[in-house]
Amino acid sequence: MESILTFSLLCQFVFFIVGTSGQDNVCFRPELAGNIEMDGLQRYFNPGAELVLTCKKGYTPVSGPRKIVCSASGEWTKTKLQCIPKHCPYPDILLNGELYYEDTVYQSTINYTCNEGFFLTGASTAECLANGTWSTPVPECIPVTCGLAPIPEFGMITYSKKIRGNTTTYGVQGTYSCLPPYVLVGNPRTECTADGIWTNTPTCQVVTCPPPENIERGYMSSNDKRDYDYMETIKYGCQGDFLIDGTHQIVCQSNGEWSEKPSCKAPCSVGVNRARILYKGQKIWIKDFSPNKILHKEIVSLYCKDNSRNCGYPVPTQCIDGKLKIPECFEEPSAVDYNLYSNSLPSEIAQC
Repeated sequence: MESILTFSLLCQFVFFIVGTSGQDNVCFRPELAGNIEMDGLQRYFNPGAELVLTCKKGYTPVSGPRKIVCSASGEWTKTKLQCIPKHCPYPDILLNGELYYEDTVYQSTINYTCNEGFFLTGASTAECLANGTWSTPVPECIPVTCGLAPIPEFGMITYSKKIRGNTTTYGVQGTYSCLPPYVLVGNPRTECTADGIWTNTPTCQVVTCPPPENIERGYMSSNDKRDYDYMETIKYGCQGDFLIDGTHQIVCQSNGEWSEKPSCKAPCSVGVNRARILYKGQKIWIKDFSPNKILHKEIVSLYCKDNSRNCGYPVPTQCIDGKLKIPECFEEPSAVDYNLYSNSLPSEIAQC
């Protein structure tokens, strides 16, 4: 029994020596560069063994060779094989939307979004697959729709584009109006929004204004003591030489109030007794200026003297509602100078 056990242990020892010594020049399973692979799970290879290299799914081989051999020294031959990711075609343009991507190689992704007022139909993302195609087709951006705009009683609407059927699309605008004598109250403009609703609906109402009041020193085209309908008008005028300031006509507005009334502005007299003035391009002695009156906003010039240069110059002044300011530089001459030496007045000497 002891001899059998001794023989068994001796055989195992001899097998271990032979087995290990036979692997001195074997090649271990090679460490491959990124995205390169080989078949099988074998860990040791004898000299002369050949391995065929392939690219992982989604990658394309370039350069070469695609085969390595286990040499007698236990090293694998070199290879320049590279595996580059496959490319997908550039994606089509998304009408009424945008797409975001960084690359078009294998496993790249595209994100799709639609502009305001449009909604996405289809997948919002796509991935570049191993076969060089995108996982999903380009989606569509469909415009948001609204129903027809609501119409107020006694009202109507005009759309910004031709409408077919009972729906409108995002961005379509409408303008409301009312049938006479009704008046639109509210914003006349409405629009189909990105939420699929219209922005606003005004109302149509009967609007009247109270009897207008007369203006001071003026008269009206009508003195009827009644309510006036929307858009009815009243005209004003001024008495005598008073000049109307503002519009001659007021109108009954949609808020039930009259537009701003004008006013009557008074004429002015030139408050000097001895001088020659410049009025409407003509030089006139004040005694000959009859009637002594200029209308509101009209301009008259009085002459001043530059003593250092011994010359005269006209200074304009304007009539403002019955008030005419005499220039500070003006000096009214004495009766003697005015009557006997008029040629020495600022208006008569050389002009500056």
